[in-house]
Amino acid sequence: MDDLKIRQKCEDMIAYGYVAVRQFPKVERHVLAQEVRTTMWAILRLIIITNKRYHKKTTMQDLDAELDLLRSQIRISMELKYLPFAKYEVWSHHVDEIGRMIGGWFRSLA
Repeated sequence: MDDLKIRQKCEDMIAYGYVAVRQFPKVERHVLAQEVRTTMWAILRLIIITNKRYHKKTTMQDLDAELDLLRSQIRISMELKYLPFAKYEVWSHHVDEIGRMIGGWFRSLA
């Protein structure tokens, strides 16, 4: 049941991310914004794959790495002033919540 909750949280994060990325400058829409969108979809894909796999450990490590990459991309977007601090806070809260859920999921496997 936890995997369904994490999937819904990830979908909510993607929906918020799309709104936040829309206000990036035109120059960055096809570079950094596309990378962020690709990373968010990769996280959702890995959540679904992890749920379906029997041996989940390596896929969960990939999922954790993608989540860390997304954190860095969001932080860089804020530092470059493409993302207002308020949106950065909300978005990073979504990402941290997913990270906590992944950690709990990982601990339940051990």
